Order: sequence, then structure tokens, then C-alpha cells
Amino acid sequence: MLKFTAEHEWLKIEGDVATVGITAHAAEQLGDLVFVELPDVGAEFDKDGDAATVESVKAASDVFCPLDGEIVEVNQAIVDDPSLVNSDPEGAAWFFKLKLKNVADADALLDEAAYKELIA
Repeated sequence: MLKFTAEHEWLKIEGDVATVGITAHAAEQLGDLVFVELPDVGAEFDKDGDAATVESVKAASDVFCPLDGEIVEVNQAIVDDPSLVNSDPEGAAWFFKLKLKNVADADALLDEAAYKELIA
């Protein structure tokens, strides 16, 4: 199941774990990324908590936790090479995996059609 937030995060949900990243639209808006800071594995966040930070040549921006949960894995590759987020934002450049407190909460997020309408 693929879901999106109005803050331009995507979630690929498999069971009770969501892989989270930023959308291609967000990566385009930010420009070339030069720095990524990810949360610690084991950290717990509430929905909309500041989970990660990205910095580009244009600006710094927070990446929000889309749902309540615990970080179970982070993608070290994007810390080592932030440009991956620009080249493959909705694939290899995922940010973190989140064990969801309540999978049903994802129903309130946007589907792909609603997200495309939002950014149109």
C-alpha cells in the first residue's frame, strides 16, 4: 500500500512497517541536497514529529514522521550521498522504516491520485 502526506512524504506500507521517504515533487522543490540527518533506530515519534532534516543549496527542511511509531531502520546510503534523494527519491533514497503503532491510521493519508491533485 502506497500513501502520501500533504507534507510530501511517501509511505510504502508492508504489514505494520512503513518505509518512508520524500516525494519527487519535494526533492525537486528542495534542489540539490547536500546534507541528510536521520533519526536514531529505536526513537519513537508521534505523527507530524520532526524525524529527519534535509539541507539543500537552497534551504533546510524537516521531514516529518507521517504516523505514530518507532524507527526500526534508517538508510545510511543517503547520509553518505545525499544526492541519491535527488536521483531516486521514491526508490533507493528512502529515509527510514517505521513500525506503526496503529496501521489503520494510514487510512487517513492521501492515496496517489489525491496527492497528484494536491501538487497539480
